[in-house]
Amino acid sequence: MGQGVSAGRNGALLVVGDVVTDVVARHRGPLATGTDTAAVIRTRPGGAGANVACWAAHSGCTDVRLLGRVGADAVAWHERELVAGGVRPRLVVDPGAATGTVICLVDGGAAAERTFLTDSGASLRLTPADWSDALLDGVARLHLSGYLLFTESSRALAGTALAAARARGVPVSLDPASAGFLLELGVDRFLAFAQGLDLLLPSRDEACLLTGLPDPADAAAKLSRLVPLVVAKAGADGALVARSGSVLARVPALPAAPRDTTGAGDAFTGAFLAALIAGAVPEEAAARGCRAGAEAVRRVGGRPPHRGSGN
Repeated sequence: MGQGVSAGRNGALLVVGDVVTDVVARHRGPLATGTDTAAVIRTRPGGAGANVACWAAHSGCTDVRLLGRVGADAVAWHERELVAGGVRPRLVVDPGAATGTVICLVDGGAAAERTFLTDSGASLRLTPADWSDALLDGVARLHLSGYLLFTESSRALAGTALAAARARGVPVSLDPASAGFLLELGVDRFLAFAQGLDLLLPSRDEACLLTGLPDPADAAAKLSRLVPLVVAKAGADGALVARSGSVLARVPALPAAPRDTTGAGDAFTGAFLAALIAGAVPEEAAARGCRAGAEAVRRVGGRPPHRGSGN
């Protein structure tokens, strides 16, 4: 835990988002179409929202809460994994859908780049009926997973949560989550929702997609005219911090030999939010986010080790 990150006394972090089961297949070289490709395959707990929550707890935030939706098939396992990760879960059990599953194809080469096959299942079937304003009691920050915007029911839930937080003066952040799904949703619809946010945490590609600008710094600066604080995550190139139309800082990444880049952006977001809650300025919080991202890519799967373990 970094100096100054002791979060709980400063309020809780509430994350609303996806909880899924990741099937991680690490293969070396191109996939052999129509036949077998040797791979190392493991099942891990995942979901962008759940990953952010666990990385925030790992980074020192002592009161992290998560609202998500899962199927009856895996609710007990996901609850155990979240609690072991230092998170207080509130998981709604969907009566008609299985837990979301993501197949993560990870190239075992030097970049450890990944491709996702996504079955959202129950994870994006959250509805406004799953929300209670009491969830905000004691909360210092609300974070929404961008995946919520990609179905009508969970988008309505996200709007309900955003309105409730704004009414209480609780700042709200969002990670756009997926450039591919952003294209399906539509940039204009996303930006209309983003106007109510206090903090946006896009990837470099997402920032460029949302603005139509090829340069990530220009894109982050433009987005910060819409959302007060924008932090664009750029992987091995670190992060950009922008406010009021200007880039305030370029934060370098930490060197790391990647095994699996799944969840690296979630790790950054969780550590960044934990640092903000502890009182860090955005530039310092971004440095802690980069540190968590470097830790994440050295692990298989999207979560940090459980508290008190080296696994």
